Amino acid sequence: MMTQKVLVLFAHPSQHRSEVNLPLFDVAKKVSGVTTVDLYAEYPTFNINIDREQKRLREHDVIIFQFPLYWYSTPAILKEWQDLVLEYTFAYGTGGDALVDKTFFCSLTAGAKVDAYRAEGYNHFTIRQLLYPLEQMASLTGMYYLPPLALFGSRTALEENRIDNHLAEWRHLLQLLVAGDLDRERASQLEKLNHYLNDDPRMMEAVK
Repeated sequence: MMTQKVLVLFAHPSQHRSEVNLPLFDVAKKVSGVTTVDLYAEYPTFNINIDREQKRLREHDVIIFQFPLYWYSTPAILKEWQDLVLEYTFAYGTGGDALVDKTFFCSLTAGAKVDAYRAEGYNHFTIRQLLYPLEQMASLTGMYYLPPLALFGSRTALEENRIDNHLAEWRHLLQLLVAGDLDRERASQLEKLNHYLNDDPRMMEAVK
């Protein structure tokens, strides 16, 4: 397959407290074929450059939102980014086909354990259900939506020695995307992209 250009839009308003997201962002910076943007660093006053962001979107094949889950959604700047950048006639509506057939998904961390994200759990919904607004955004703009790559229990991930494995999964996923080796149809049926990686024998080599 053709190689793909991957864009990671990183949003974390409290980076001085980050134990997982900053290492994830650092990994993405080192993968060839991946463009990384720290939205809070680039737009500290939320004065988003719409033309620049739309140009970035046009130039990439895969769009990833990377963030810690805040109140069952994204940090504020990602909502502002969507409201301003995904304009009518650019991302949807008459002539708005700039994002058609691009791949979109979220790489996120959540403080609660995975069992909290189910109908009978503390948060009452699965992580994929909580991201339905973003899934619908992708649908309206013609992008191919994939389930999230998620790390649950992020508050205790460091002490439980779970971060290195997740970093390896993230690196491998980015490499698959750049190489055009991800089976989008199969991946789209899953609750999390973690499950796709767990079934990939190459992942076993990546974590060694």
